[in-house]
Amino acid sequence: MRKLGMDELNRKSVNAFRESEKTPIVVVLDNIRSMHNVGSVFRTADAFLIQAIYLCGYTPQPPHRDIHKTALGATETVEWVYFGSAAEAVGELKSRGYAVFAVEQAEGSVSLPEFSGRFSGPLAVVFGNEVSGVSEEALALCDGGIEIPQWGMKHSLNISIAAGIVLWELVRVRAATPGGADE
Repeated sequence: MRKLGMDELNRKSVNAFRESEKTPIVVVLDNIRSMHNVGSVFRTADAFLIQAIYLCGYTPQPPHRDIHKTALGATETVEWVYFGSAAEAVGELKSRGYAVFAVEQAEGSVSLPEFSGRFSGPLAVVFGNEVSGVSEEALALCDGGIEIPQWGMKHSLNISIAAGIVLWELVRVRAATPGGADE
């Protein structure tokens, strides 16, 4: 086995990325503190051709060197929009026909494996603050919650890890569905 060289990875140019058909998923970041977490979510969104990221509240916005440090250029490819609050972003998404789900351990949340095949249309997932989670105002507007199964003592994940798990599962299931990304 050998590692593939950069020229063998068939990476898209910035223009090719922008012109590519996107996965109809929007990521909403609700008052994320860490610029490194924001950059990491940008990088994950780029990897899965996610439609857009909505940065809300005091979530840091590009350009910033600490976001760029983990995004590695993904702030140039992934569309992003700023909103004063996640509740405002959720309202805008719902008015455009998106189903909106909080990634949160909440009453009535559905396990990610159970949820992942339910919605094939436009979908938005809200990730909350590293300490307090999704704001109560945004949570009240969501169509439901998604919970990542966990069996250890902590029962919490870093937001960038949670985003990677959720986005991979949602994209994987869509790609495996007839008419999905694999066709």
